[in-house]
Amino acid sequence: MTSAVRLIRSDSLAETPYAYAATAPAGSRLIFLAGACPLDDDGSTTAPGDYAAQATRCIETLQTALTASGASLTDVISTRVLVASTRQADLVTAWNVVEAAFGEHDVPSTLLGVTVLGYDEQLVEIEAVAAVHGEKG
Repeated sequence: MTSAVRLIRSDSLAETPYAYAATAPAGSRLIFLAGACPLDDDGSTTAPGDYAAQATRCIETLQTALTASGASLTDVISTRVLVASTRQADLVTAWNVVEAAFGEHDVPSTLLGVTVLGYDEQLVEIEAVAAVHGEKG
């Protein structure tokens, strides 16, 4: 089945590595996902100090939550990527992982540098909203 999400671009705005907006048709089921954190199966934080590895683990966690919800990355309608750093280079490192994971499905996204995240040694967290056709359960 094709994705319910339609990405919106505009020639009137600067070229970016993400769509400026996205829509889903009436009747779509929205899925609001908690921030995906870089936690290993035992609850410890993955790869302390490594922005790319933590972003990778966040994407894996996000994909698992999407699958449990009957969705996939191509059903995501927007993301918010939180990075615990004041250095733009660290934000870009995390963003590069997210951008590669989403590929051509370059959803509207916000990239934020924050002071601290919820788990010890956590550097990255990814929030998402997805939309799929119809109702489930």
